Amino acid sequence: MAETQRHVLLLDLVDDPQAIARYEAWHAAGALPPAIARSIRDAAIVAMEIYRAGTRLVMLMETAPGFDPAVKAATDAADLDVQAWEALMATMQRPIPAAGAGEKWAAATRIFSLAEQA
Repeated sequence: MAETQRHVLLLDLVDDPQAIARYEAWHAAGALPPAIARSIRDAAIVAMEIYRAGTRLVMLMETAPGFDPAVKAATDAADLDVQAWEALMATMQRPIPAAGAGEKWAAATRIFSLAEQA
């Protein structure tokens, strides 16, 4: 059986305490709209966590072997619930300075693994 793949993604929040509080409230346990949770799970994302330090967000995502980011993007673009969610989240989010053109969540590159050390 194929292994899951870990993705580490970075994003900033608007530097406004009220926006940060709204963002956290939307991501609290049980607050995520069911259509959004469904779209995540349907894309072969098996685990997802978001951490915050100040305005910086770090998303850890584990995907099953069938995960395809292009398919997820196309499916999301055709889903009105996901588009409404993304529009709402965009009022509270900002790409990090290192993000590419049109990139929202920027992928981090792993530079260290303890498992690879003697």
